[in-house]
Amino acid sequence: MSAKNEGAAAGADDKEGDQSESVDSQVESLRNFLGRFHLSAGSSGQEEKPKPEQLLKELTLEGIADFIKEGKCKKVIVMSGAGISTSAGIPDFRTPGTGLYDNLQKYNLPNPQAIFEIGFFKENPEPFFTLSKELFPGAFYPTPSHFFIHLLHEKGILLRHYTQNIDGLDRMAGVPDELIMEAHGSFHTGHCLNCNEMYTEESMREKIMADLIPRCAKCNETGVVKPDVVFFGESLPPRFPTLVSEDFPQCDLLIVMGTSLVVQPFASLIDKVPEMTPRLLINMEKSGKADPMMMMFGFPSGMDFDSDDKYRDVAYIGPCDEGCEKLAGFVGWKKEMTVLVNEGEAKKKKKGETESPTKDETAKTPTSATKDQKPKTSASPGKKSSASPTKDKKPSSKKD
Repeated sequence: MSAKNEGAAAGADDKEGDQSESVDSQVESLRNFLGRFHLSAGSSGQEEKPKPEQLLKELTLEGIADFIKEGKCKKVIVMSGAGISTSAGIPDFRTPGTGLYDNLQKYNLPNPQAIFEIGFFKENPEPFFTLSKELFPGAFYPTPSHFFIHLLHEKGILLRHYTQNIDGLDRMAGVPDELIMEAHGSFHTGHCLNCNEMYTEESMREKIMADLIPRCAKCNETGVVKPDVVFFGESLPPRFPTLVSEDFPQCDLLIVMGTSLVVQPFASLIDKVPEMTPRLLINMEKSGKADPMMMMFGFPSGMDFDSDDKYRDVAYIGPCDEGCEKLAGFVGWKKEMTVLVNEGEAKKKKKGETESPTKDETAKTPTSATKDQKPKTSASPGKKSSASPTKDKKPSSKKD
């Protein structure tokens, strides 16, 4: 190496050394700053917070089961996502090649997510109502995961079920309305976008299944009745922050199922339970994992399944139904769980056998036949009428 190159290399080393010292200095400054607020940033000079007591005998599904069986939890919160409804057969409208996805392409969507964007909906509601016909409550049935949540209620230990789902399957499984917090809304009610008149699920169903856009009778059919599903660009239900502030501080067991925990503010709820509260994840992969940087600074940030400091978080990797059935078995609820699931299957079978053959024919009735027909109304309490039929007929949603 020439003297010139050696000098350049030495200069580069000096520069890297200066940068390293600068970073170290910045980290130390940050530690000192956080120290003013009694926060730790991993510095040996800071007094470390003692590790909370581990309440579980072991960090396994069996350990969670023992915790429940011994009566150590009375206020269980369940957080759920789409994974608990997968086995119900709800179609994935995001996946190319599926009948539902292909059917929506006729609308030239900029992307599948546009269906749930409020701005797009106001301009063109047809795609959403096509999707709604496929997903409307009653078309699918609860899974073992839903019945497990109901079983927690039967045992008197379910504080609340927080769900990202809009399918209403927890309600169908027997979980009481007051114990359900649908963070992203539901089809249970709807409101006119013009005058805010409320409509029932039944009145909206009649129009949607007949390929009609629900419109408001009070507004002389000028206002679209939108189900109370939370779209991108809309606020969460007013009840959400109130219940979160009341429920999570008293939660003594958190069960998270079938969610990737990436959508905020739902994802951050896992950090709102007391620091000693055990947390169980049942999912096809680990989600909601702690951010090492945030942990270094002493901030709560996700679940810790793998570090040497883990003390309360348990992950069961597999289908939600499988995890729920195993947990029920470990607790000693296998027989009761089986009864609930079998009853659900029996209802599903019975409805399939007794379904009126004219129901699908009604849904396929052309606009010309329904335009002047007065539908049977099912107004919500205190309302004079249900959503009116409209001449705006949606294109057929039959799968290819």
